[in-house]
Amino acid sequence: MVDLSVVLAGLRLRNPILSASGTFGHGLEMRHIVPVEALGGWVSKTVTPRPRPGNPMPRIAEVSAGFLNSIGLENRGIESYLATTLEEVAGADSVIFTNIGGEGVDDFARMAERLGTREEIDAFEVNLSCPNVDGGRLPFSTDPEVAAQVMRAVKGATDKPVFAKLSPNVTRIGDIAQGAEAGGADGLTAVNTALGMGVDWRKRRPLLNTVVGGYSGAGLKPIALRCAYECVQATELPVIGCGGITCAEDVLEFLCLGCHAVQVGTASFSDPGLLAELPRQVAACLEELGVARVEDYRGSLETPDLAPLGPAPEPCVSTASPRPTCDARWRSTSSTLGPPTSPGRQRWGLRSWTAARPSTSSLRAARPRAPGNADRPQRATPYASGTGATRS
Repeated sequence: MVDLSVVLAGLRLRNPILSASGTFGHGLEMRHIVPVEALGGWVSKTVTPRPRPGNPMPRIAEVSAGFLNSIGLENRGIESYLATTLEEVAGADSVIFTNIGGEGVDDFARMAERLGTREEIDAFEVNLSCPNVDGGRLPFSTDPEVAAQVMRAVKGATDKPVFAKLSPNVTRIGDIAQGAEAGGADGLTAVNTALGMGVDWRKRRPLLNTVVGGYSGAGLKPIALRCAYECVQATELPVIGCGGITCAEDVLEFLCLGCHAVQVGTASFSDPGLLAELPRQVAACLEELGVARVEDYRGSLETPDLAPLGPAPEPCVSTASPRPTCDARWRSTSSTLGPPTSPGRQRWGLRSWTAARPSTSSLRAARPRAPGNADRPQRATPYASGTGATRS
């Protein structure tokens, strides 16, 4: 029997499968479908200092290989979480992660201070990366120093393990991971949703009221894998992989590159019982490989040894005849095949160059126009030279 237990920042989990924040309730609402003891850990929906109604409808839309959401951290606030949710999770036979959010560094610190003494909570996940608040500016997850400030404030307010949930919407996520590590984070969750957009072309309206939202689902997995890998390589912290996981093979991909555990979110919407099945399926895959402990498999990715790029080669100077141009090669081929009516041309379906390539003006004239475009005034390009406009 395969041993799936893992140690995560001092916490022992029976298996590396966790629920993802915002997809599986505030506490244990899904226990009638997934037994509490089936998972290595349960992660709460983000809790904020004050109740939040969330963003206006529509705020969720199904798209290719996943969906867009702009929930906006809807929750009943910390007072309700203390009074009701924590009573529900008391004595749960699993590790409980409470995800916290705030509008400033002090908010995060106060949240950790108030919740840090509660025995029902085993660890915190700090939501640095929700794309659906503050206009999607992601102030805490795009600057390593700001991420360090938040983590330093939270760690100063609690002795419990603290994980920083990072955003994929950055150029170098490894830098943000190092900032969180410098601030005292005990681990990382990589990653939250990617910024995305959907359009209803018939109604000519965006699918979300906020226009842009967070994209999640199977299509996110390659991005999430890359982000998790960069975090593993950039820090010494345990990493929880998250993004696009729908089956046991996906779980093993994240574990192979070095993640200690994974979170499953969007897949639960189409198959709420998936989380209960994944530990058994992962164990079966590892048994097939002859692996007795999941810890022996973690980080076993073999990457090619890529030699560093050397200096640029000297430009080639040749005294030979210049290489014929495309047009010259076409004429050469045309002369070999013969005139347009020759058997060679008819066999390969070739026509003369001028006949085969219509002019740009004729293509533009033949292009159909969208209904209503004829009367629509043409907009000036905002970034055209000489307009004085700049990107914000």
